[in-house]
Amino acid sequence: MMARVSKRGEHQKRVIEALTRKFGPISQIGIYKLTKFRRTTISELTRQLLSEDRIVVVGRSNNPVGRKQVLLQLNERHGFVVGVEFDDEKIVAGVMDLHPTILHQVSEPTDLNHGKEGLLAQLQKCTKRVIHESGVSPNAVIGIGIADPGLVDSRRGVTVLSSTIDFWHDVELKQIFEQEFDIQTVVESKTRAKTLAEQMLGADKPLENLIYLDYGAGIGAGIVVDGKLLYGHSCGVGEIGHTRINDDGPACKCGSIGCLEAIAGTAAVERKVRKALAEGAISQVTALSENSTNVTTQMVLQSASNGDKLCGNILSELARDLGVALANTVNLFNPSDIVLDRSLKSGGKLLIDQISHVIRGHALSSFTDSMVLRFSELDEMSGILGLGLVVLEKHFEIQAAHRISPEIESA
Repeated sequence: MMARVSKRGEHQKRVIEALTRKFGPISQIGIYKLTKFRRTTISELTRQLLSEDRIVVVGRSNNPVGRKQVLLQLNERHGFVVGVEFDDEKIVAGVMDLHPTILHQVSEPTDLNHGKEGLLAQLQKCTKRVIHESGVSPNAVIGIGIADPGLVDSRRGVTVLSSTIDFWHDVELKQIFEQEFDIQTVVESKTRAKTLAEQMLGADKPLENLIYLDYGAGIGAGIVVDGKLLYGHSCGVGEIGHTRINDDGPACKCGSIGCLEAIAGTAAVERKVRKALAEGAISQVTALSENSTNVTTQMVLQSASNGDKLCGNILSELARDLGVALANTVNLFNPSDIVLDRSLKSGGKLLIDQISHVIRGHALSSFTDSMVLRFSELDEMSGILGLGLVVLEKHFEIQAAHRISPEIESA
């Protein structure tokens, strides 16, 4: 399955498949205009792809004059993709078709008690489990995508380090999974996977300039400029959680002090509310948890939205810190949209209004006048969908020798 396509005919079939995925429904004439393959070659390869069930006929063209052309489209159930997303709390795995649409998913708490080898074994076990439960043949899986919470070198498929899982560093996930499953594997940061889902699926049309804020124990930003997701020299673009917000702030696990993640991540928020409650503060947040040690950031945001004074003050501090960091990214990258992680949605209008106020107070007004700030509307499986998009792009990647114009004439 991982063998490189070497025969010219198979390569040309892969190009035609990629076109039916990207531009379908499309006719053979449309394929010719884009590839300049010989018409007889296109006809023969199309016949083969139809017989192999890799593409399907979906109707005929509606051109007003001339012969109606047969329209072709990728068969989205001919192959499948597996996505695995994890952090220090939960592992989620999903099987997707070639759309991608999630067909089956599983989840379980992350086991951090058995070190690196234990977590690797759990990730592989979840992958095998979701494939088995979905009923999909392992031979029909064309790729695996892994969304890692740490700093990921996506080009090598290696996790460099993680600020939320201490032992998780220098992990060659791509190599390990390809050896175990003999399936092409892509390793991406959890933040970038979610950003791709937001870019392609979160709005009415793909977003060309976007900042996505991934919020949790760690804080990251995915950045899209002119339609392209940014990576950087060592795939480190977007480590907003390790930008310094306060020179007198607490130490961060990265080794610096005053980092956004150390000041405004979920652990910091929960530490603030526990400290205040221990010192005698009264808050309705206690009604949402069994005791103060079980208070979560979601509870704090919800209580703040309901008018709780203590939680409202903590929310204001959170909005200030996130707003300052985002204002800096606005000045650097000039996005049309900033999308906040759905985990922040419990803060509602109160939180988003305060973040917006800080951003507009710090960033250039010419950048913020038409900028949209909103919560993500995608569900918790957005990272899995983002992985599906990454794997499919790599699988159907059209070689440089066949550069395809985005402009398609009616055929």
